[in-house]
Amino acid sequence: MVALLCTAQFIVVLDATIVAIALPAMQRSLHMATADLQWVLSAYTLAFAGFLVLAGRLADLHGRRRVFMAGMVLFTVASLACGLSRSGPVLIAARTIQGLGAAAVAPAALAAITAAIPDGPARRRALGVWTAAAAGGGAAGWLLGGVLTEQAGWPWVFLVNVPIGVAAVALAPLLVPETTAGGPGRRLDVAGAATVTLSLALLVYGLTRAQVDGLAAPAAIGAVAAALALLAVFVRIEARAPDPLLPAALLRADGLAGANVAAAAVTGSTSPAMLLCVLELQGARGLSPLHAGALFAPFNLAVISGSLLGPRVARAVGPGVAMAAGLAGVGAGVLGLLAAAGAHAAPAWFLPAFAGMGVSLGCASVASTAAGTAAVGAACEGVASALLNTAAQVGAALGIGVLVSLAAAAGQGVAFVGAAVVALAGAATALRASQAPS
Repeated sequence: MVALLCTAQFIVVLDATIVAIALPAMQRSLHMATADLQWVLSAYTLAFAGFLVLAGRLADLHGRRRVFMAGMVLFTVASLACGLSRSGPVLIAARTIQGLGAAAVAPAALAAITAAIPDGPARRRALGVWTAAAAGGGAAGWLLGGVLTEQAGWPWVFLVNVPIGVAAVALAPLLVPETTAGGPGRRLDVAGAATVTLSLALLVYGLTRAQVDGLAAPAAIGAVAAALALLAVFVRIEARAPDPLLPAALLRADGLAGANVAAAAVTGSTSPAMLLCVLELQGARGLSPLHAGALFAPFNLAVISGSLLGPRVARAVGPGVAMAAGLAGVGAGVLGLLAAAGAHAAPAWFLPAFAGMGVSLGCASVASTAAGTAAVGAACEGVASALLNTAAQVGAALGIGVLVSLAAAAGQGVAFVGAAVVALAGAATALRASQAPS
């Protein structure tokens, strides 16, 4: 069961990054304008982040396995459509549907694991494998994207998902037990779900426009402002709802806020740093997709190693300290990348920083996942899982939107420093939360 669900999480996270290195090939093949090319990435992230909380609640109420399978069918069919696309608009539309499927898969799969495995060493091991799959998927995209694009063509960054998705749908009824947290009187908070989904989608859209058009772009500012206004409306709806989407007790749960801050800080620091490295290696250095992707291999292995080591670290020093230490290591790794890029060093000089950042990312991610899922009861595991995934997606969108725009305006060195500051600020917040009285 754990292997199946972790494989599914690997591919839905993989698809957020595997496309990046293939973008130039897609642009040439589909004759896409540069402004439209960004939406191949952003359409997926927008749908993925926007619908996570709604999907997590649906999984709690209507069955984790059922929502997982529905999401996997949607993701697989959309992956096939992406690979067969012959125009930019069709590809972007298929990517949006793919993101909706991913939004259903991720929280349902994590909630299925935590519901099936009681708290203890077995669950900690399962969460370590889960986080290795999630963090490894994001990291492996940089490598696999280069290999598949150069050796098989860009459609295969999508088509590779199809046999995995078909196998997951076929095996889920045999391996994954059905669990729910429903009961008499429990129903979906439709008004809350609509407002929070639209708010998250507008937030990611605004951050995407900031990356494309600059931080002062009216579309970016307007979308973010509208997102914040809808978030305020959502808070008022939840205060009055008989069965709220996000109960107040859930948001006050010890450890949940710190875990979500850490999840956002991890992706908010590493995603822009890795994208800047892709631009540096393929753009300024002129490396091929395969050569550039191969340089990320130590990062991929380090992320998996750190994720498997993470449960021991969290058990020895506590999740809060483990999150803080991991984020501090991420900050140090980002500064190492800055040194390698700023000195115009040979590509091999990036490898130590990749390795250190990868191990630290894995440790921090495991600790935040364990702390976030342990903070809530069984009735809200789907929503808690969705919050962690949402924090990671919004963190990545915010980091890329702000820091890549900053790199264009003030230079990549400033953006690398900004990514390190995000990681270190997250470390300080996680440490403070772990020391606060319960």
